[in-house]
This record gives sequence, C-alpha cells and structure tokens, in this order.
Amino acid sequence: MRLFFVPLLAAALVVVPGPVASAAQIRVTSLSALQSAMDKANPGDTIVLADGSYAAGSTLSIKRSGTSAAPVTVAAEHTGQATITGSKTFAFASGVSNVVLRGFKFRGSAKLSVPAGASDNRLTRNDFQLTTDGNWVTVSGDDTVVDRNVFQNRTTQGVFLQILGPSGAMAQHVHVHHNYFYNHQFSGSNGGESIRLGLSDHQSYPANALIENNLFEKADGDSEAISVKSSDNVVRYNTIRDSKGYIVLRHGNRSTVEGNVLFGSGIRFHGNDHKIVDNYVANSGDRAIVFGSGDEADSGPTSKLHDRPDRVTVAYNTVLGSSSVIDGDGGDFKPKDCVVADNIVKGTSGTLVTLPSGSTVKYEGNITFGGTAGIPSRSVDPKLVKDAAGLYRLASGSPAIDAGVGSYPSAAKDFDLQARSGAYDVGADEYFTSGTTRVPLTKADVGPSAP
Repeated sequence: MRLFFVPLLAAALVVVPGPVASAAQIRVTSLSALQSAMDKANPGDTIVLADGSYAAGSTLSIKRSGTSAAPVTVAAEHTGQATITGSKTFAFASGVSNVVLRGFKFRGSAKLSVPAGASDNRLTRNDFQLTTDGNWVTVSGDDTVVDRNVFQNRTTQGVFLQILGPSGAMAQHVHVHHNYFYNHQFSGSNGGESIRLGLSDHQSYPANALIENNLFEKADGDSEAISVKSSDNVVRYNTIRDSKGYIVLRHGNRSTVEGNVLFGSGIRFHGNDHKIVDNYVANSGDRAIVFGSGDEADSGPTSKLHDRPDRVTVAYNTVLGSSSVIDGDGGDFKPKDCVVADNIVKGTSGTLVTLPSGSTVKYEGNITFGGTAGIPSRSVDPKLVKDAAGLYRLASGSPAIDAGVGSYPSAAKDFDLQARSGAYDVGADEYFTSGTTRVPLTKADVGPSAP
C-alpha cells in the first residue's frame, strides 16, 4: 500500500493507515494533538510533529509502549525541524518500553529523563541545547539506546548525559553511540562532564554500559569528558580532540577502555581490574595515561575518595607526548599489582614513565623513545609514520613489529579493529601491508545527520 499524508485544513491530527495491521502513521501540528496521539498509540505507530517551534507549557507524557518488533515512534516530521521550547518536555512513564524519540530540537528549560522501569527505549537524532543548568538528559532505564544525538553549547554546571539507575543499582546495558558532544565550557572546578556513568555511591554496582563511537570536541567543562563511576563498563572507539576532558575511570572496577583515539586528551583511572588497551593517545604536553592517586586502598560503596589502582593492565597502546607521558598521581596508596606492557611511549624530553616510588608494576615489552625511559624497556626509535588522517603508525622495518611479549588476549584487535596474529606488534597499531585502516571520527560520522 502506498502512503500519502492528507493535507490539513482545520484538523490538527490525521491518521493514515500503515502497512502493518493496527499500525498507523499520524501527523500532528500542535502539542495538544501530539499528546492525544501518544495517548492512543499502538505498537508500530509513528507519530510525527510538523515542522515548527512549539512552546511546551505542560508535560508531554509518553505512556504507551511498543514492542521490540513494532516500537512506537514519536518523531519530528523532518529531523531538526520541530523545536520544543518552554518549561516542559517529554516524560517517559515508568514501565513504558520500546518507544523511539527521534529528530527533535530541544531548546527549552526542561530536562529529559528516562526513568528506572522504562526499558528498551531509544533517543535518536535529537539536538539538545537547553537553557538550564543541571543534567540535561538522565537515563535510568535498562537497555536504553542513546544514538546520533548532538549535545552542545553550554557554560553552566551539570552534565550533558547522565546514566544512573534505580536505588541500589545501575541501569543495565545502556548503549551510547555515534553522538556528538560539543562545546561544554563550564568554568567551575567540577561538575561539567560530557558523560557521567554513575555516581560515587553507585561505584560498586555493575552497569555493563557500552560507550562507543562518540565524538567529543571542546569538552572543557571538567577534567573528565567521560566520567565512569560504576563497574563493568566498556568505553571504546571514541574520538576526543581539542578538549581538556579525559576518559576517567573515577570509581568502580573491571571496566575496559579500548581503541579510543585521543588528541590533546588522555586516560586516567582509579579502582581495580581495569584493562586499558589498544588506545591511541597523542597529548602535546604530558600525562597522556595517568595512574590515579590512591587516597585509600579500596573504596567503600559510598566513598568519594580516590581508590588505589589495583591489578590494572595498560597494554598495547601508542602514547605520544613530551615528558611524563605515562604518569602517576601519587597519594598514600600506590598502584599495586599493575601491568604496563607492549606500549609504544614516545616523548620529546625528560623521563617518559614516572610512576610513584613504591608502586608495584610489572613492565614488559615496552618501547620508549625521545627521552629517558624511567622503566625497563627497549629504548629504540619505533619508526612511526604519519598517515593522511594524522595518526602515527608502524612502517615496514619498525622494531615494534612482532615484538610483543606476554599474553594479553584483551588486545587481540588493534585500534583499526583488525585481528592481530602471531606475535603481536607493540603499540595500538598492528602492521599490515594492506587493508582498511581507521580514521578519527568527524562531525559527518556522528549526530543527527550521521549514517
């Protein structure tokens, strides 16, 4: 069946039969009609709001669920052309599931929340630039997908995207991907992260979140662009550039930071049993990878102190800087039973690896060049060559090729997502004479217009 929108005269709502039994495509031209349509929505229905600017003076309540095969979709008729202003916004009811909120431009003062109990929902291709402080979007519902949105332009305290959960737990399996986080310029000392995954009193709760393929630019509202304060998460394949914010495992255990491409940024971690592998970190200054300070040996479930890094593996990264390229913050409790292995650490002067005295760290297979190593390593030129995307890669004849030692299966793919074979090559890049190579993310890869 071919579908047509029926031209609107006096009516604000038109229902056009959809191709699936009981499904409909519904076009509305007012917020009251939008609310009416959402109140009657059935699985598979798509409700589109016509282009224009709409001042929300009352909450737009989402109460009706879809199914995994037939979600309810609430969307701008054309992505970015329906603007929500005013003091209210959409609200997901607890228990609502399989709803897609797509394509809106949010310019009001109301924050958006997906509460605990609202599962399997999706926020996609939206543009958030609110006029308020605090946390603009909070996700506490399990299996929420946040993809292809832009969060941009703020100077106030608060985070762009916060992931929490019900009392005594974290939201499970939240997937955040292909978003653009741009220009957070809060000038205070704390509280301006782009993403905050948990809180200090959630640090012991597993979240199993996946934060991948996002682009961060001018993430300057905090020293932490991505702040992880929960356990069992993966942060991978993101690009951060022109930002003071780092990827920071601030609290929690057993997270993986893998395959990220960072320019002028870095990675810092506290807690236990993390894996920091296959990252490309180019910081023109120092402190590209930082073992965080230990104010206590192991944090209690509500502690806000800095937990000593225990049993953290830092392996197969390419780390470029000046001096103190891999560094430690110190503290009374030094890193314990950690591993620094098979990394390329290239600087320009000074001591390249400067962990605090008293740290217990196993060093093996590292290649250092451009300064004093500071650790047992091979001090040799890795012969890196800059590619068209600005990344320094291995070239034929590099002493890093087939030089990896030890067994680190978590680094089985390099930062191009190519499977390593045989003896791994030291650093984030496995040398191949041909094949697809990865490039840093750009604005074309993320946000509302992304593929």
